[in-house]
Amino acid sequence: MLLAIDIGNSNVVIGGIQGGKIAFEARIATDHIKTSDQYAVEIKNVLSLFDADPRDMDDCIISSVVPPVFNSVSTGIMKLTGREPMVVGPGIKTGLNIQMDDPASVGSDRIVIAVAALAQFEPPLTLLDLGTATTIEVVGKGGAYLGGCIIPGVRVSLEALTSRTSQLPGIRLDRPKRVIGKNTVDCMRSGIMYGTAAMIDGMLDRVEEELGCPTTVVATGGMAPFVVPLCRRKILVDRDLLLKGLNILYEKNVQDRRRREG
Repeated sequence: MLLAIDIGNSNVVIGGIQGGKIAFEARIATDHIKTSDQYAVEIKNVLSLFDADPRDMDDCIISSVVPPVFNSVSTGIMKLTGREPMVVGPGIKTGLNIQMDDPASVGSDRIVIAVAALAQFEPPLTLLDLGTATTIEVVGKGGAYLGGCIIPGVRVSLEALTSRTSQLPGIRLDRPKRVIGKNTVDCMRSGIMYGTAAMIDGMLDRVEEELGCPTTVVATGGMAPFVVPLCRRKILVDRDLLLKGLNILYEKNVQDRRRREG
């Protein structure tokens, strides 16, 4: 079984992949102060939750956008499994033609999602990741990674609103009953949720106008199931893009890894 891990700003996604299929998926909170031993214990507990043993893990692949946490998780994995994980980063084969000013600066999670989407859908693609940040990335014909946009995420926007306005309360991000709210909580919920949906619709229009053609739009991330239904555009949701992409990248690079290990 392949242990696939993505370290995001809010959550660490842990998945087990067997025979190309996702056997299990879990999330733990990203914590900058946890030690490698603490992460090893948490990951071991997650595996036991799904009746998986660290010794059953044939290999591991990690992507991360949080360098300090990556070091702790990577060391924890080595303590747990005895294997050094494969890392998504410079030098790994992706199959993407990254047309950015500095290709090495593209977040590893962006690469993973693009690789997974290209395996399922015909480009051009517009890919949304609704997590701590709302990111938009565009993959053109021939698998060319063209770039994208980074926008404050739904929860980040809500936290900024409530922390800077003393009379506005914290709220749950449920689906609004209507656009025109009748009380403070409903007004905030409508503004955050429908506002995000309208922003996404508008950004997609502008992306396709600039690109000069329509695109298939695919969304992932923890907030995708809540925001996408409020959008007017047709958007496909696939919450497993990260784990699928990690598995594809592992398969693209495992032979090179085995040759290096001798």
